[in-house]
Amino acid sequence: MRLIQNMSSITELPSAERPAGGVLKLAVLGGSGVGKTALVVRFLTRRFIGDYERNAGSLYCREIQVDGEQVAIQVQDTPGLHQEAGTRLSRSDHVTRSIQWADAVVLVYSVTDSRSFELIGPLHQQVRTLRPDARVPTVLLANKADLLHMRQVDPQRGPLLAASLGCPIYEVSASEDYRQVHGAFQLLCRKLGKQLAQGGGAEKRRTPFIPRPKSPNVQDLKRRFKQALSAKVRTVTSV
Repeated sequence: MRLIQNMSSITELPSAERPAGGVLKLAVLGGSGVGKTALVVRFLTRRFIGDYERNAGSLYCREIQVDGEQVAIQVQDTPGLHQEAGTRLSRSDHVTRSIQWADAVVLVYSVTDSRSFELIGPLHQQVRTLRPDARVPTVLLANKADLLHMRQVDPQRGPLLAASLGCPIYEVSASEDYRQVHGAFQLLCRKLGKQLAQGGGAEKRRTPFIPRPKSPNVQDLKRRFKQALSAKVRTVTSV
């Protein structure tokens, strides 16, 4: 796994680093403290790390196998959201950019936090509002299923919510169960892989929020050209 950046902007994977199978872009969204970063790291590395610094919105990248095809996957972790008066979500430019950038989204709540569960509906609506003309594959993750003594969300509420949103749900534990976490992310990757194979998926969509990084070779050539031009000017002036 490679941490590309820890910034508020989102960049594309350089063309030279893209495998033949394409690039799959996922955004992980949810409230604060639901375990988004733990789920991302668990999926990409199989490891569980209990403590993390405050989530600043990191972008992770690695290559994986999807149905026998080598693909690059970029996973955008996002800062936690909270709900303001009524059902209005707190505004986050980073989350907005992430939704518009991503080819699929992972919605996360914690079974130990009923407020994080209540965020899912408005958050899903935000995705539909920002991407009205796109079918964005979505999966719902109910995290911290191992903490039975702290559960606040009834087990039946998650499947009912998922059915109303039209997406699958996985009740998982980032700390104890790699297989379920891996299965949920792989489900989205397979859907996106099929879109790429059909020619209408991730690679063809671009948004103004995603600046392409300049090639270091081109930048070096420009620098050398300026140096050569300056030297030529100095020579002419001295003559």
